[in-house]
Amino acid sequence: MRTRSILTILCAVLLMTGCLKDINPSDALNTGDLTGSTQGLQQALNGAYALFKDHVSFNGTVDGNNMYLRQYFQLSDFASDDIVCGQSTTDPLYYSFSLDHTATQTNSRYFWYISYKIINDANTVIESAANIANPSDQVRQLVGECYFLRAFCHFNLARLFARPITQDPNGAGIILRTATSDPALKARATVSEVYASVIADAEAGAALMNQPRGVQFGSKEAAYALLSRVFLYQENNDSTTYYADKVIASNRFSLETAATFPQLFANAMAGKETIFCAAFTPADDYGKAGSIASMLYSDGNSGWGEEYASQSLRDTMAVHPEDVRWSYIEPLKDANGALQKKNGIEIYYIKKFSGQGGSPTLSSPILFRLAEMYLNKAEAAAKKGNANEALDNVDMIRKNRGLQNALYNHVLPAGKTALDIVLKERRIELAFEGHRNFDVYRNKRNMNRTYWGYHLPGLKESDINLAVAPANYQNMIIKPDAARIIYYIPIDEVQTNKLCQQNP
Repeated sequence: MRTRSILTILCAVLLMTGCLKDINPSDALNTGDLTGSTQGLQQALNGAYALFKDHVSFNGTVDGNNMYLRQYFQLSDFASDDIVCGQSTTDPLYYSFSLDHTATQTNSRYFWYISYKIINDANTVIESAANIANPSDQVRQLVGECYFLRAFCHFNLARLFARPITQDPNGAGIILRTATSDPALKARATVSEVYASVIADAEAGAALMNQPRGVQFGSKEAAYALLSRVFLYQENNDSTTYYADKVIASNRFSLETAATFPQLFANAMAGKETIFCAAFTPADDYGKAGSIASMLYSDGNSGWGEEYASQSLRDTMAVHPEDVRWSYIEPLKDANGALQKKNGIEIYYIKKFSGQGGSPTLSSPILFRLAEMYLNKAEAAAKKGNANEALDNVDMIRKNRGLQNALYNHVLPAGKTALDIVLKERRIELAFEGHRNFDVYRNKRNMNRTYWGYHLPGLKESDINLAVAPANYQNMIIKPDAARIIYYIPIDEVQTNKLCQQNP
């Protein structure tokens, strides 16, 4: 049970054992002095982008498992019903599967720390650029990217550490850091205040960005895509559609076809759907040691491959084996074609973070892509009661995924609502991309995790041969009002910032 007394005990243990080193408030981060020149601003900003993929020293050490994007996907997806845990582990990613969070788990602590470091870098560039008289379009582009990054990081923090805005808009959000001069001691803004800040920053960024530098950098369309996502979460359906349409109408992107979609994630930089991605190079291929793919895929030599596509997701997709989205779910079979298992769990590897340059552990993770814009429009239409428009947007995706003969054509399946259909399509299309967890709870739906795996409470090795454990399935239908759908504010923050309220 999540209680403040548990947190108090954890804090005491940590203080006695000295596990926390050099704890600083999250805004006590410094990018160094900038000259105010365009080149200096660009170098500083590129350094902020690098923080999404670098292993940055934290708590006095550099840990290969600590990387913004690794935690971004694991903290969200591993808590969903799309990925199953194949074995017990000491890696803190296990807390996402078990939903048994603590304020001291390293992955959430690092994500909080590195998020505010990126935000502080963005603030530093924005403030330094303000000293440039008559800024050029290039400088305006760089400043716009900073507003976009600040909005993106604040929003992701709110998704993981605050309850959905659809549940409690006046509830505790996260700490907004919009200036390097912000006081170290600062209370959490409300969720509504966080959303307002994110929207204002994304709109400011969109207005400034008119010289796109490539999909690995922020752009006007990336800001529009973020706005569409934020308004979707807010259930502002008209604005969701408005910004999705602005991305689509830019004509900079197009949906991959059934023939090209299987290569999209291995070639994200050149993908027709890619709006914004994090560019990884061969030098950034961390292999087993902390790559995003390391836990999701193995070719026998690279990657641990210990977490798999869940039975729940596969059952959802099973009716259409011709769907090309299956190409990212690869069964492990022996020489005789028999499907392999680990601890009673069927091994279906996940390949959305593999394949760049032929490497099993390298990709440039896509953070916004065009398909999401059509699905955002579909969900907004469903919530406005326009089922035909919702199905049209869903069919736009399906006809490009090998399902030309399985379109809805304005006909809802018996017993299903338009929103049911849209959320099912979002689950399949956006699987493993950091959406599922939030899509379920912001829509006030239950997460059904009653399938075999190491997320089950009280699992014992002796249970493995059963491969079914009905007694352990209790509490595995997670309700949207459950306390454990979000993470504790990290202990580093609550110990040094006495105005920061902990989650219950």
